[in-house]
Amino acid sequence: MPEVRFNQYYRYNELTKILQGYAQEFPHLIDLCSIGKSYEGREIWLVTATNRVTGRAEEKPALWIDGNIHAIEIAPSLACLYLIHALVKGYGCDREITRCLDTRAFYICPRVNPDGAELALSDSPKFIRSGTRVYPGSDVEEDGLVMEDIDGDGRILTMRVPDTNGPWKVSPADPRLMMLREPTEVGGEYYRLLPEGTIENYDGLQIPLQAPKEGLDFNRNFPFNWRQDDEQDGAGPYPTSESEVRSLVDFATSHPNITGSLSFHTMGGLLLRPSSQYSDDDLPQRDRRTYGAIGKKGTELTGYPAISIYHGYRANPKEVVTGAFDDWMYEDRGVFAWTVELWSPMRQAGITDDRYIDWFREHPFEDELKLLRWHDEELDGEGYIDWYPFEHPQLGKIELGGWNELYTWCNPPHNRLECEIAPFPQWLVWHLLISPRLELHSAIAQPLGDNTYRVSFVIQNTGWLPTNVTQKALEKKLARGCLCSIELPEGACLEFGKRQVDIGQLEGRNLKPSGIVWHQGDETQDRGKVEWIVRAPAGTTVQLTARHDRAGVVRAEAVL
Repeated sequence: MPEVRFNQYYRYNELTKILQGYAQEFPHLIDLCSIGKSYEGREIWLVTATNRVTGRAEEKPALWIDGNIHAIEIAPSLACLYLIHALVKGYGCDREITRCLDTRAFYICPRVNPDGAELALSDSPKFIRSGTRVYPGSDVEEDGLVMEDIDGDGRILTMRVPDTNGPWKVSPADPRLMMLREPTEVGGEYYRLLPEGTIENYDGLQIPLQAPKEGLDFNRNFPFNWRQDDEQDGAGPYPTSESEVRSLVDFATSHPNITGSLSFHTMGGLLLRPSSQYSDDDLPQRDRRTYGAIGKKGTELTGYPAISIYHGYRANPKEVVTGAFDDWMYEDRGVFAWTVELWSPMRQAGITDDRYIDWFREHPFEDELKLLRWHDEELDGEGYIDWYPFEHPQLGKIELGGWNELYTWCNPPHNRLECEIAPFPQWLVWHLLISPRLELHSAIAQPLGDNTYRVSFVIQNTGWLPTNVTQKALEKKLARGCLCSIELPEGACLEFGKRQVDIGQLEGRNLKPSGIVWHQGDETQDRGKVEWIVRAPAGTTVQLTARHDRAGVVRAEAVL
């Protein structure tokens, strides 16, 4: 087993070696390949996890998992690693993991954005949104504060700058905390709080915050409802303009066996689902019910609430997010897609406010005290840094301190990482096991006389979801029906029937009510039957195949 600890974060070369180690030690379960290169030329690694002995991944239903599309959201890479570790460790001894890898496949991309993550994890870190390519039109010189590690301690903290007109003062409840001065308050010691950094072309008076030149947001660059930058910040010059995004889109569109997707982000401690752009009332009713069931199971296993992005996770009720991966997967690929926001420091501190975004605009000061108490009791002094003096090259005597944002807010602290990501493999295995799956019911040849036989081929969908997966896929004609075919050897001829027949979609069990309903029977819509009349000598073997892009392949023989 590769040496991997889930109480630390890995840079690109370390992550690569770990993934290569899994592929080398478990070649029957793990395949490693690159699906593209980042802007700076790093490989975007993809792990395919399935039991190769039972068939090729492309012929099995699959679940897509990815992480770290945003630069400083590095815990998602570890969540993906933890899933891989759980799969190889559990195969052969955990019944559900074994059944899952025998019959289905995972596609796992631990680090979509290796360039941005490398900046965040470097000895002198830099925080950007996604990739390192300079945003179109941002290559002009600007004045203002550039966020960076100015004292070389490997952290980007907060600068506390004395200013008689500053909006902040030291809290009397705890001198480490800052609180806003009252609207009419005067005569005290006040401060400005600024991100740690240097000021370009400082005039001694004004300190504008300079936006990062690397302003692209990969999760606004996907094709569905992509909008230009004047409507959607960070969207890029055109859909899939960024190689990292294009790599994901190319892979997903060339692998129609993907039946669902889940993208790990941080933070919030939430299971988010589409739509970002319209109300649940406009979602197909069956998809809404199925999303509800999947989310309920996710909450049961992880403790994270499952909510609609449109109804519960918008910064501004009048604004919507477009060009996001989960919307594209649901709308244009027709599969159930999720975004998981790992980690909630507020929840860790006992803050139960469910205003997931509004909390950052306004909350009681008692919440700040709760967070600091949590830090003191649980984080061994690593999360909130006591203020210490620093001679700033432009501002003079200031102080540095406050929250170590990368490892308390954007990601779990090292000692909390494993317990935060540990619940997810069970939900992801369950999520994949609900996918549609074709299985053989029967393949029978019945003699009709005079070397003529009726060949009957019956298949069934044993998955909980229908073969089309979503109602959206039916509406947009995104899923082909199940194709059944017969192959005849030399000397046999087909008297009746077509060599290939499209029998349409096969139902799953997710339509069933939760209790007994009178006058409603269990129709066999999960089964499909094809018959052919074949003329051939007795003992001839014909080959039968059923194939569905999302539900896999069944092969059988019938002896005449």
